[in-house]
Amino acid sequence: MGKGRGSRRAETHDKELGDAVVRAQRGDEAAFSAAYRLVHPPLLGYLRGLVGDDAEDVASDAWLEIARDLGRFRGDGAGFRAWTATIARHRAMDHLRRIRSRPRGTVLESELTGLPAPQDTAAEAFETVSTQEALALIAQLPRQQAEAVLLQTVIGLDGPAAARVLGKRPGAVRSATHRGLRRLERYLASPPRGGVTDSDSPSLGDAR
Repeated sequence: MGKGRGSRRAETHDKELGDAVVRAQRGDEAAFSAAYRLVHPPLLGYLRGLVGDDAEDVASDAWLEIARDLGRFRGDGAGFRAWTATIARHRAMDHLRRIRSRPRGTVLESELTGLPAPQDTAAEAFETVSTQEALALIAQLPRQQAEAVLLQTVIGLDGPAAARVLGKRPGAVRSATHRGLRRLERYLASPPRGGVTDSDSPSLGDAR
């Protein structure tokens, strides 16, 4: 897929983030604050896509776990973004289970591992809207598509890293991202009325 706004911004700060994480692991509180400032805004956007208005509370739980387990992390800035996204997703899923509102998935008929990447026009069109508008559009997608798109356009992960966070096969994530971005492109061209359906959406939950 074409690199989105979030992905390029994240890559720009990855060295700074990696350095801050190393210092934070040595007990530098200012460095931990710097890492937080770099990671928290996109992480919160991702969580808003998962749990809506409860994102702040879930993010707080995630950061408590991140701070507690920071010494166990091994990797660079990009790896830290993926690690924190994984923790945040686990806390979001726990939250959804608690409130008994886990989203309904749909059946993945085929994994389409050979599907080409979405045209760059989809990502470029997506960049023309504000972050708030983008999240509102993503929220209209079937959940599995939305999560794949959020990880790559908001958190800034590449495809393999997004697949690891989701615990799914890269082909399934690539398929979900492709369909989600193409659907977003259609939304931007002609906003849908009355919401969307799951009729052609893949389910990452069934791709093993």
